[in-house]
Amino acid sequence: MNHTNSAVDGKPFLSDIKLLRDRARLHIEKGAVTAGYKADRDTVIKVLNEALATEIVCVLRYKRHHFMAKGIQAKGVAAEFAQHAAEEQAHADLLAERIVQLGGAPDFSPEGLATRSHSEYAEGKDLAEMIKEDLIAERIAIDSYGEMIRYIGNDDPTTRVMLEGILAKEEEHADDLSSLLKENK
Repeated sequence: MNHTNSAVDGKPFLSDIKLLRDRARLHIEKGAVTAGYKADRDTVIKVLNEALATEIVCVLRYKRHHFMAKGIQAKGVAAEFAQHAAEEQAHADLLAERIVQLGGAPDFSPEGLATRSHSEYAEGKDLAEMIKEDLIAERIAIDSYGEMIRYIGNDDPTTRVMLEGILAKEEEHADDLSSLLKENK
């Protein structure tokens, strides 16, 4: 009896079901990382830890900007900074969770945080400069996430989809900040 699922273009869609079940029992201690995982797990974990550091630096910068925003238009801009800080924290949490799923350890150590991060922690002396620094950081994040997505490709679809979601939010942040920068010149 053939234990294959439906065919697509004459090819079995899934492996032989018995083989699939047998493979799932091997190396069970690896959790979500199965024999079908194609990416270089150590490299993916390293890249995700760099992204985690970037998100943490962004949270810290946005938090500072939220509390330091001053001026006639500061209230609305400060609220935007607070929202972005919360969303960057959510990204950090997603990254940390995925690192653990891949059998790694998220690096939350403050030592070396700034050197692991792709973006910089720039304080900004006034509202316009704060917005500009945040926009620069978002543009760095957009390029970084794009590179990560291209590197991972189809070798780790779960990580790719997560990164694509984060990238979409970073693009939204950049658009928000670009509009704020125009309003606060």
